[in-house]
Amino acid sequence: MKKRRLLILGMLAVAMLPLSCNKDFLDTQPLDKISADATWGDVALSEAFVFNVYSYLGYGGFEEESLASITDEAMFTHSGRGINVITEGTLSAATTGNNRVIPQWNDLFLAIRQANIAIQELPEATFDDAEAKERLLGEAHFLRAYYYHELQRFYGSVPLIDRPYELNEDYSAARNTYAENVDFVLADLDKASTMLAGKSVNAGRATDLSALALKSRVLLYAASDLRDAATASANSSALSGYGDIGLIAYTSGDQMARWSAAKAAAKEVLDATSGYKLDLSAPASAEEATETYVSIAMGGGSAIGDPAAKSELLFERTHSPLFTQESNWPLGGIHQGINNGPNGYHNWAGNTPIQQLVDDYVMMDGSEFDWSNPDHAADPYANRDPRMYATILYDGADWKPRPSDVAGMDPFDQIQTGSYDDGAGGIVAGIDTRDSPVENWNGTRTAYYVRKFIDADPGVVDNQSSAQVVPWPFLRYTEMVLNYVEASLETGDEGEAIAWLNKIRFRAGLPAITASGAELVDIYRNERRVELAYEEHRYHDARRWMIPDETLGRGIKVMKVTATLKPGMSPHSPYRHDKDVYDYSYNVVDNNDNETRSWDDKMYYLPISRDEINRNELLVQNPGY
Repeated sequence: MKKRRLLILGMLAVAMLPLSCNKDFLDTQPLDKISADATWGDVALSEAFVFNVYSYLGYGGFEEESLASITDEAMFTHSGRGINVITEGTLSAATTGNNRVIPQWNDLFLAIRQANIAIQELPEATFDDAEAKERLLGEAHFLRAYYYHELQRFYGSVPLIDRPYELNEDYSAARNTYAENVDFVLADLDKASTMLAGKSVNAGRATDLSALALKSRVLLYAASDLRDAATASANSSALSGYGDIGLIAYTSGDQMARWSAAKAAAKEVLDATSGYKLDLSAPASAEEATETYVSIAMGGGSAIGDPAAKSELLFERTHSPLFTQESNWPLGGIHQGINNGPNGYHNWAGNTPIQQLVDDYVMMDGSEFDWSNPDHAADPYANRDPRMYATILYDGADWKPRPSDVAGMDPFDQIQTGSYDDGAGGIVAGIDTRDSPVENWNGTRTAYYVRKFIDADPGVVDNQSSAQVVPWPFLRYTEMVLNYVEASLETGDEGEAIAWLNKIRFRAGLPAITASGAELVDIYRNERRVELAYEEHRYHDARRWMIPDETLGRGIKVMKVTATLKPGMSPHSPYRHDKDVYDYSYNVVDNNDNETRSWDDKMYYLPISRDEINRNELLVQNPGY
């Protein structure tokens, strides 16, 4: 007979219990816990238990510090926070960095333990709803797969634990091979997709499509150069000297066969559903393309944008102003605007885009942006890929109405990240700079702010109690398209790759591709970069392509914007962006404060913390630590 044990559930589960007076003082059942028999004998309590497994997803990518800030997408404005040990390559087993940026080993294994309990108990649950039981079991398998996937893409292989440990067991466990890790996750996802097929669930919960989409990503990563021992060793001395390389890569098998599997998995998702506006036969207008990308970022969670764009989402983290965890420090989720918006709106400028990302948005004709082109350099924010305007706020960009105490300084609601001629030999500092009269300590260091994922609805005031409910896209349809394109390129099917890549480009207002070979690969990689910006892909893509020295290793470039009056012109007071009155100069400079970046090959994988090594003597540390 199974041991009876008390399961501590989340507040949601407790809230489901009926409350009544109980005068029997001999009834000593704890009121803050629910017995195993009660949990698995009631469908609502079983569902609440599985909901608690979802809770380990946190805010998705909407933490105050973003993974984008340890890539060549962004930098974090405020010093410290455990960011620098990652970007400077000084991470160690004793210093593991910011735990909101990097998923932590112990937290993910706590989530896996909860999933294991559900997977163990649900088959014998006594509540009378077979469909609900199968759905919850499918969700538990998906979640276990997702958390193992998170561990694997940050740390390499891990010990595969498929059941909850009991008290007084030996908790030591060796890392399984990377190949075994992938097989384990794929088996969970196959079970999940079968169990969830045809079942209707609410937004934010796993579906059969969620399982197929995660399978596509897992197989794409597994096929990549970083995960092939021979290729990885050839491209990194740190990895070639690692005696346990089977823990981080395949040591046998055919890489091309793995690419074929990745291609088939992506195509299965593409055939099963459709994304948003990927059926255009010609490029959209710039205005339509910008609106489309804003709608995709909003994910149906805003009055701004087309709610039909929610069709992009294959697995999401929903947000609600009623979700009490959102009120706790650190702010996240529904506070994406205050975390990242301009200081001139009383926001915190957290994860600001760097110049390298801005430069990688191509021109509307599909050509690369080039600072050596005089026309480009004179007006760098004109005629660019519309996704740039939906992703980045730059000097002169239109934005929300200013707060009442700032509106008099800027009644035109334009981003101000430059220095402007005042007509009397001095300058006016932009309201959204670090020389601003408004909370300058929260000003950007790069002259940019992120727009993507911040609700542009004027009714959502970021620094006040009103909160946005934009969902976080863990998995979305266009990622599957890009996965398919990459696998097609790797298997030599350029025609198929171009056909699907053009679907994305037409939606973005860009012309069709005619390139081939290495040029086509470069175009694809840049499309993936700008399409999935700020969605937690660049960190992993740079590593699996083995190009991090060309990305994070480049350091940080920032913009300096200066406006001087044209001859005979008088300055605007208050200032507003006006090309007829001012001549604007744009100078790209190195970032010389807050953070210095460098790349070390040990950073391909994160270290297993010293505490985990001390707890489990069978663990083998990652290379370089």
